[in-house]
Amino acid sequence: MDLSKIKALIDFVGQSNVSELAVTEKDVTVRIFRNHKSSHAYASAAVVAITSESATAETQAAAAPVKAPVFGVLHRAPAPGEPPFVKLGDAVEEGQTLFVIEAMKVFNTISAPCSGRIVHLTDIDGGEVETGNLLAEIA
Repeated sequence: MDLSKIKALIDFVGQSNVSELAVTEKDVTVRIFRNHKSSHAYASAAVVAITSESATAETQAAAAPVKAPVFGVLHRAPAPGEPPFVKLGDAVEEGQTLFVIEAMKVFNTISAPCSGRIVHLTDIDGGEVETGNLLAEIA
């Protein structure tokens, strides 16, 4: 994929409501994620990964990060005194609830982006997390 196509994709994401875009051409994949903190079109979209097909198997074997999508109070259990949703080493399925983040009395469910095993888990429980904080990793 040539640079003019990549630039056009970045412009598209920067000027639209799209938050994530992945485009594959031949054996190259370009993933672009929207950065909501900036208002400049070029700064609001960033190329996160450009991979070839041969590197895809390695990428899939790497741990998938689970990051806080909003600022708020992180809860690792559904209610006080109950066991946590997940523990380090647990096997999880895609879509399974991992955490709840409370923001302005709204409870946001944080789900597993993929199936796998929890290889990293935050120590925070009942404390504040910032948008983008790493909460867990799934391998």
